[in-house]
Amino acid sequence: MTDVKEILPELLGRLVGRLRSEVAGLLGPGLRFSHVRVLDAVPSEGASVTALAERLGMTKQGCGQFVTQLETAGLVRRDAEPGDRRVRRVRLTPEGERLLGRARDAMARAEETFAAEVGPRRYAGFRRVLDELGRDARA
Repeated sequence: MTDVKEILPELLGRLVGRLRSEVAGLLGPGLRFSHVRVLDAVPSEGASVTALAERLGMTKQGCGQFVTQLETAGLVRRDAEPGDRRVRRVRLTPEGERLLGRARDAMARAEETFAAEVGPRRYAGFRRVLDELGRDARA
């Protein structure tokens, strides 16, 4: 019998793959599920690339590349900060807000599917465990 710790990454990968497939049809060319994660991290008041990178646990350079791709796709814009013209604040465009809303709806449908497959109580317990295990990652 295979030890679960040897297959855990594969199991998690399959689950994430199912979530990706729910969102894939919403994204334009050159955009991936990970772009939705960046969009979702942009607060309504906007944020600098540095603040987004910290929030996402990414490097500033990596986050900057994602933001550039999202900007090219018309999903975010960068505005100069009124008090400091060197700082650029990333904000969602109306199209970015619409895409993010559709992606959140797709994720909610995926969760409903998962709950239907394993039962609502089991899925609710699974979500509680995931939230608990992911708590440190969000800090």
